[in-house]
Amino acid sequence: MNPTLLYVLSQIFIILNYVFLVITYQLKNKEKILLFNIASQTACGLSYICLGAYTGLAMSIISIFRNVVFIINEEKNGVTEKTTVNEILMLLVIYAITIVLSVISFNGFLSLLSVFATMLYTFSVWQKSTRIYKILGIPVSLLWLSYNIYIHSIFGIILEFVLMTSAIIGFNRERKN
Repeated sequence: MNPTLLYVLSQIFIILNYVFLVITYQLKNKEKILLFNIASQTACGLSYICLGAYTGLAMSIISIFRNVVFIINEEKNGVTEKTTVNEILMLLVIYAITIVLSVISFNGFLSLLSVFATMLYTFSVWQKSTRIYKILGIPVSLLWLSYNIYIHSIFGIILEFVLMTSAIIGFNRERKN
């Protein structure tokens, strides 16, 4: 494979993506997790543009939107222990938008790996518990690993293993506390 400038740029952006994601699995504050994830998804989206991976790009866009909605909701309504009807409706609307974007950007069955990863990740950050976020980080990583193999993102593959390790460490740290 002869790497083009776009491919090299995609790998630089994917490295930035994973740096931010590794940080999220070490945080305890949900708002900080969401903010670092916005930075992560911005870099990831730029990587997907360079790779022509438009379903992945669509999932990055929905992820940024999701995180902004969740941050605004928590700032407006505060953090509560019980899940409200409004929060359930937000989740359903985000899932509906995810499905619409996945239909628009569909590029074969394997492109849906990014959709499943995004939906599972959305559920994990929607939860009240950062522990659930860290537990679900493991299957989310497996889905993204598979998607990175599909789109031939070498650093995406390598760094997804690093991220999965970070998720496991973060979960173990949370469990011990």
